[in-house]
Amino acid sequence: MIEAQLPLNGAATGAGAGVAEEWTPDSWRSKPVKQNPEYPDQKALAKSLSELKRLPPIVHPREIVKLKQHLRDVARGEAFLLQGGDCAELFDYCEQNAIESKIKLLLQMSLVLIWGADKRVVRIGRMAGQYAKPRSSPMETVNGKLVPSFRGDILNGFHADERDLDPGRLVRAYHHSSATLNYIRAAISSGIADLHRPLDWGLGHVRDPALKAKYSEAVNFLTEMLRFMHTVGADKTEKLDTVDLFTSHEGLLLEYEQSLTRLLDNPSHNPSPSSTTKPKEYYNTSAHFLWIGDRTRQIDHAHVEFFRGIANPIGIKVGPTTPAADLLALLRTLNPSREEGKITLITRYGAAKVSALLPGHIRAVEDSEYARCVVWQCDPMHGNTQSVGSGGIKTRAFSDIFSELQQTLRIHKEQGSYLGGVHLELTGDAVTECLGGSENLDEDDLSTNYTSFCDPRLNEKQALELAFLIADHYRCERNETKTVPAPAA
Repeated sequence: MIEAQLPLNGAATGAGAGVAEEWTPDSWRSKPVKQNPEYPDQKALAKSLSELKRLPPIVHPREIVKLKQHLRDVARGEAFLLQGGDCAELFDYCEQNAIESKIKLLLQMSLVLIWGADKRVVRIGRMAGQYAKPRSSPMETVNGKLVPSFRGDILNGFHADERDLDPGRLVRAYHHSSATLNYIRAAISSGIADLHRPLDWGLGHVRDPALKAKYSEAVNFLTEMLRFMHTVGADKTEKLDTVDLFTSHEGLLLEYEQSLTRLLDNPSHNPSPSSTTKPKEYYNTSAHFLWIGDRTRQIDHAHVEFFRGIANPIGIKVGPTTPAADLLALLRTLNPSREEGKITLITRYGAAKVSALLPGHIRAVEDSEYARCVVWQCDPMHGNTQSVGSGGIKTRAFSDIFSELQQTLRIHKEQGSYLGGVHLELTGDAVTECLGGSENLDEDDLSTNYTSFCDPRLNEKQALELAFLIADHYRCERNETKTVPAPAA
């Protein structure tokens, strides 16, 4: 079953509730829970969870605290958040080329964004743990046969004969996450992000002359900047040799997340008598950043209950079905101390709905006590999925993706708020899953290299193009500011 109702125990947490119940890593079990797997073999599940609880953390609290500090800067408008990776990560993606291609793509995109936005860029990959996917139905038809839905490698396999829930996959997910993050760290420390290395800025795929001229301007600027720094000796710094790359995934499977949540020393604790920090906090060590999906953000349900007790930074997907009042109830539940950057609101409406819905959500937050506390992030992917062709292939039009992002940028500017980042499904491979872009992919091109087992992703050229378009927006905005005449005395 996709949804299981568990008996309530005590008052609901959130708007209208009195004093919040005491939180523990398993207090979520007293709440109704959606998207919860019902394993037939409870003995095997208990064995897997017991093994997870004794395994070491995947990430360290110092890394989590470092990301929280970066996200505080994003909330203040001093940095920009780039988050991207696969829709549904597969165990098979835990290999050198797949990992390196995503690291390089995120690095390249962040350089373009630094050039355009003139701000530091915080990088978070949808990597090393994005193995679970929510589904609207527990069953689907494959080759004319009704089988359990594919719910991600952490739960079952994609092939029709692997659809039974297997609790052993929870432990396999841990090991694949650990191996992926281990190689990310090794690759970065070994110089994969070294800006002294030449990057592939080939623009042969860009057919529009005006776009190609804009992109070439950015490439020439970045290339000349690095060459100049080398000439004057300003490139002899470790900051050009390495970057921070944090990991994230949707915190969907609460039994898995609970098993990796540990009470650990708080690296930012100040032992002075006047300090308000706690010496120990509960950290979810499965990833640096986790988010609550659009299907599981009910204020009195299990996912919100679990997330309210962890010290990690948290994302909340915000869509067309999100009442503005729910945003404040979620913020007051998940971030009662109004910690800057603790919560990232990830908006995903669809190009046709963003103008009608986003302003109301912005005003609900920015006119409250949470003004300037949250990170506003645009996910222009999930609201723009469509099916095409006789086989109903899932795809997204690049024009819709860019339109939602462009409208979101404009609306935040009009509302006086700051769009602090983008959340993208992308891959460093030359897939053909999204329509359009400078390559002008059409429906006939989709079958060329469509490899996603879930939602369509931007390929490396489309993702880089989107970074150029965002950068161009910010450069134009800065130029407008510079050319505005001074008011008359």
